[in-house]
Amino acid sequence: MGRCDRTLLGFRMTRVFLLLATLTSFVLAACTTGNDGSATGTGVYKIRNEERTQFRMLDSVNALREAAGNPAVQLDSKLNAAAATHSRDMSVQNRPWHFGSDGSSPLDRVARVGYSGALVGENIAETYENEVQTLTAWMEEKGTRSVIMDAKARNMGFSWFQESNGKIWWTLLMAE
Repeated sequence: MGRCDRTLLGFRMTRVFLLLATLTSFVLAACTTGNDGSATGTGVYKIRNEERTQFRMLDSVNALREAAGNPAVQLDSKLNAAAATHSRDMSVQNRPWHFGSDGSSPLDRVARVGYSGALVGENIAETYENEVQTLTAWMEEKGTRSVIMDAKARNMGFSWFQESNGKIWWTLLMAE
């Protein structure tokens, strides 16, 4: 990779992270948390415009992937269904982990919904934050970032379950 290519890649990544940081700051201005990380007062983030949430995440993921020179991914309804099922199940279990209450793995859940491609990986989170803040946190960790940025990924599934107290359980699946 030449110097110009590295400079362009650095510029693109900086632009994407500035966009994510700006979006995050708007949300943070409306959200407060206690010292224990729990949501307090009227600052509990409630997912609105649910039909747009998956597309906001898709656009954000594709902006990051494009900046790194990776191909865009598209939403897949089967992967979305697997993600939704797991998000609700994590809430029932009251713990963020990759195994379902029935012992299922991410591979099992993807096969169960009839997805025929290969699973690249699964990212999960338990937060009171919105999808952009969650994506930002995933991008700060090497393992979860590698799932999002894997060049083999062509499809994405993304969903969540929000409890009445505001806690959100997020699941993102990337697959070939």
